[in-house]
Amino acid sequence: MEATSKPTVARQPLWYRVVYDKETRSVAIQVLTLALLFAFFFYIVRNAVINLETIGKGYSFKFLWEASNYDINQHLIDYDSRSPHWRATIVGIMNTLLVAITGVIVATIVGFVMGVLRLSHNWLINKVVYVYIEYVRNVPVLLHILMVHGVIVNTLPRPKNAISLEDTFFLTNRGFYTPKPLFEPAMWAVFIAFVIGIGFTIWFRHYAKKVQDATGKIYPVFWISLGAIIVVPILVYFVVGSPMTFEMAELTGFNFKGGMVLRPEYLALTLALALYTAAFIAEIVRAGIQAISHGQTEAAYALGIKPSRTMSLVIIPQALRVIIPPLSSQYLNLTKNSSLAIAIGYMDIVATIGGISLNQTGREMECMTIVLALYLAFSLMISAFMNWYNKKMKLVER
Repeated sequence: MEATSKPTVARQPLWYRVVYDKETRSVAIQVLTLALLFAFFFYIVRNAVINLETIGKGYSFKFLWEASNYDINQHLIDYDSRSPHWRATIVGIMNTLLVAITGVIVATIVGFVMGVLRLSHNWLINKVVYVYIEYVRNVPVLLHILMVHGVIVNTLPRPKNAISLEDTFFLTNRGFYTPKPLFEPAMWAVFIAFVIGIGFTIWFRHYAKKVQDATGKIYPVFWISLGAIIVVPILVYFVVGSPMTFEMAELTGFNFKGGMVLRPEYLALTLALALYTAAFIAEIVRAGIQAISHGQTEAAYALGIKPSRTMSLVIIPQALRVIIPPLSSQYLNLTKNSSLAIAIGYMDIVATIGGISLNQTGREMECMTIVLALYLAFSLMISAFMNWYNKKMKLVER
């Protein structure tokens, strides 16, 4: 029996497929557009480098190792005017992250509380929260920052008349002074116990949930977690001999010296950004709660579950699937709005490497490249974390 050969199909030339095949033409247009964009940006960068070399600047980051020659009023690491510009950049990064992290925490807590109160049946509470939200959202955030900074600086007392708590904590218009912890080498044991406690808490929460799903038995997760994260490190702290002392703040001349201080610029910026963002978060939370069918609430009440437990165990977990995506945008906005810190003299990224360092070195392109890259990195990290959390909270199809 003779084998039958398959008919050969003539391969069409690429130009023919680009012209007459819709899918091939679409891919070709996208590739061409991308190539043109890369060529355009390459031309701009190359032209900028040539122009910089023409005026004797070039494009180099060697200036980062030169002395900065300026002071920063708040720094979480050792720094002085003799430190290089790269260290000033690190200080600016840490100051920006400090505002972003604390601001996000405060904004989330206040926003969730106001979002729930916005749905309160108490007329007075409902209207007070409504007026606050409408006022805050319709005023530019820069004005909030300037107002809060002005209130802190002009209403709090001077250092000589500081508000004191047991001669340990001092609140003045130049900052909030607290004892500064000084760690000894044995303090590492306490830190390790704390990290182990966090890891145990994460594992135990998953374990308790599995047991509850399988048998219905409920473990006291909160109290066990509290013991693992707080009580155990405290016990380790005393066992290893209390390896920590405190440096107290003392009034010397016209200001306090020693201790640890939270500057009014940091307090004003964090408070203003947090309260501003909280107003938007409150509306997101309100919309998320209202997106859940009222039948869920009625079913919980029918089972005898208290309103507070119904909100925390039934409504909020379901509403999070609606709340998380827009919540990510608010976290990004808060982080980027921290760049307004320069208006009140807070030394963040924009004020350090993007401000004073830029003016002293004349390296506009390099400094702006660093600032843009840092904010892009912050935004991508926040987006990645929120996308992971959103994926974790989505409904699991069975």
